[in-house]
Amino acid sequence: MSDDLRYPIGRPDLRSPLNADERARKIDRLAAFPARLRAVVEPLSAAQLDTPYREGGWTVRQVIHHLPDSHMNGYIRFKIGATEHLPRIREYREELWAELPEAKTGDIELSLPMLEGLHRRWASFLEALDVEVWSRNIVYSDGREMSLDALLCIYSWHGDHHLAHITGVAEREGWWGSWAASGG
Repeated sequence: MSDDLRYPIGRPDLRSPLNADERARKIDRLAAFPARLRAVVEPLSAAQLDTPYREGGWTVRQVIHHLPDSHMNGYIRFKIGATEHLPRIREYREELWAELPEAKTGDIELSLPMLEGLHRRWASFLEALDVEVWSRNIVYSDGREMSLDALLCIYSWHGDHHLAHITGVAEREGWWGSWAASGG
């Protein structure tokens, strides 16, 4: 665990190629993520959801809404990468998306079911990919190439990264004690 509030679990390990067992573990992690997130955020009050995870950072609510935004983009990047030769990937301005009204004030139930369905479909898609597809690359707008294996490393890390933001602020603010006292 890192002391850096921006990267509490460190940066992603972009090891590539992955072997079949490593890939399966990362897909399982991706598939299990929405339930782990829901278990942590369901007990939160509106005030807790509107607490930034660090000074100058997004609120817990913004982080929750960011996750399906990011993971939908990830799912699409995988689909494009699996079906096209060296496709250029359009990036999006996540910092601007997080400032949109539904991301700043929307009920988290707008995003949690979306993330659950997306991750079920995403895991099913990834589990069915032929082994040779994993070595295909996508190309970012700056010209960096990345294999689908490396992309899997990023997204299996990404959920845990943001979950650590949420659990970190909960620990620092003492929310766990209030959950235990209320039976949460």
